[in-house]
Amino acid sequence: MQKNTVRKTFRTPFSREYWMLALGEMKKPRTLIFAALILALRIAAKPLSISIAGDLTEGVGFIINAFGSMVYGPVVALLCGALSDTLGFLVFPSGVYFPAYMITEMAGGFVFALFLYRAEITIPRLILCRFTICFLVNVVLAYPIHVAYYSIMLGKDYALAWIRIVKNIVLFPVEAVILAVVFRSLLPPFKRLGYLFSGEEGLALTARHVVLLAVLFAVGAGCVFGYGVYSYNTTTLSKEYTAEQRLARNRALETYVLEKHPELKAEETVCIIDAAYPRAFSPEVRYEVSVYRADVSGAEDAGALMAELEGLSKSKAAAREELTRLFSEEIVLTENAKEPEKGREAH
Repeated sequence: MQKNTVRKTFRTPFSREYWMLALGEMKKPRTLIFAALILALRIAAKPLSISIAGDLTEGVGFIINAFGSMVYGPVVALLCGALSDTLGFLVFPSGVYFPAYMITEMAGGFVFALFLYRAEITIPRLILCRFTICFLVNVVLAYPIHVAYYSIMLGKDYALAWIRIVKNIVLFPVEAVILAVVFRSLLPPFKRLGYLFSGEEGLALTARHVVLLAVLFAVGAGCVFGYGVYSYNTTTLSKEYTAEQRLARNRALETYVLEKHPELKAEETVCIIDAAYPRAFSPEVRYEVSVYRADVSGAEDAGALMAELEGLSKSKAAAREELTRLFSEEIVLTENAKEPEKGREAH
């Protein structure tokens, strides 16, 4: 009779047997009891954190999540992530509950399990695992969820919280080393209890591991820096203009447009800033301007109406019947410039 053997560890999760074992954890009372204990610890640890800035904190929840996910696998990890977020809010309410936030909790446990469940635990595996969560889950995946929360629940635009991104990148090496130290201590007893299939032999930190930490830190920091430059260059300053600032800038750019297009009549020309894009490491600002012809001939106070029209935003100007759009103009100015940058043409 052929003996039915089950593999104890897997190099990757890309096998049918791996996922059959992961699904099978849902049927094991011992695993479910352990998952319930981990879930209780995760909830209890939520208020045990250090405040960094505003609502940004650093705690020990990631250690509990990592160890639990390593034991019960990716399927149970998804369930625990959903319950941890929901029950954690009910026990320790903070702000407004938004169901989509459970996605990051679920994703964190799921990634931990993909790297650690039925795997030989090594320092590089822990480093790559923590980097994936800090960068892809806590930064990349969390961003659209924050945007949706601010839009749906608060009714306003989300201002990118750079402190949250920097925190995840800067603390990633520290958290990876902490995981290695904790796992080295806990793996032997849990292996004897039959929960794990890996020892602590591969958890000695070496110079190569330090290099790997440094390389991944540089990759994460480089991506954040690159996106920061891109975001800075593509975020219009005009959204933050006050009414007085908008009027002053529209009138200032109107002067440039009239100089370039002498055929326009000053008394009936209105220039509206559609966007104002700064440039990283440069004092230049690129203005996209719509040029309108204003008809104020029927107004009782033409001067007051003209002043009102000159202070409009892009969306409000497009809706005014008194304004007829003629063309758009791109003007690049430096902080101390008195003339627009040479070589710029109208669209």
